[in-house]
Amino acid sequence: EGEMEVVLVLLAVVAAVSGCGVPSQQPNTGRVVNGEEARPYSWPWQVSLESFFPTWEEKKCAIYISDKQFHTYRVVLAEHNMNKEEGPEQFINVGKMFIHPKWNDNCVSCGNDIALLKLEKNAVLNDKVQPACLPQHGATLAHNQPCYVTGWGRLHSGGPRATTLQQVLLPAVDHATCSQSDWWGSSAKTTMVCAGGASKSACHGDSGGPLNCEGGDGRWYVQGVTSFVDGRGCNTTRRPTVFTRVASFIPWIGEVREATLS
Repeated sequence: EGEMEVVLVLLAVVAAVSGCGVPSQQPNTGRVVNGEEARPYSWPWQVSLESFFPTWEEKKCAIYISDKQFHTYRVVLAEHNMNKEEGPEQFINVGKMFIHPKWNDNCVSCGNDIALLKLEKNAVLNDKVQPACLPQHGATLAHNQPCYVTGWGRLHSGGPRATTLQQVLLPAVDHATCSQSDWWGSSAKTTMVCAGGASKSACHGDSGGPLNCEGGDGRWYVQGVTSFVDGRGCNTTRRPTVFTRVASFIPWIGEVREATLS
């Protein structure tokens, strides 16, 4: 069977494409709480990425292949409960990964924490699988603008992973605030977005998940990709969750898309 590690990716298209960011099932945005189970399929661009580590057993000895080249990745669309196959899921293998060329896994605070996946076949769009909108290049969030982070990460520091998709309201924190010395200081780059910083945050296992922000046009935009939280704990005052700022990477996303289409 092999071990399985779950991280997250999302389905997103450039905002010029019509029909993005409008879920058939409206997300429950009425309550401000410390996190709650999301209404099933209300974030239809949320995707689970599964990484399989193949193992072979011969008699009593096992050979573990841990080289990254031997990982097999697949995405699961229309996922809600991780522990059950509920019917609408789509399982699609990843054909190719495009990691940002300036990403350095020894320095997450250096930024460029973003990758694109090319799937082996197209997703079937329906009422439970729909694309998000991407922001325009250079778009910014207003301070305290309400956004939602979604994921199957830990429910609290050191706690259990969520079984069902969770959502939490995280107000955006502008760069001038987030980069103050008693906040994230120089770790907060202009290519990042901060959100939260009170009792609510993303947590380990949410990495790669979306920061969903409603635009003035009523559509949902993925403004951030979950990158890191404070080492002292997921819910730390003045240490908001830090996201890759998608609006900084629109040109790179366009280049990769063009390269894969040609």
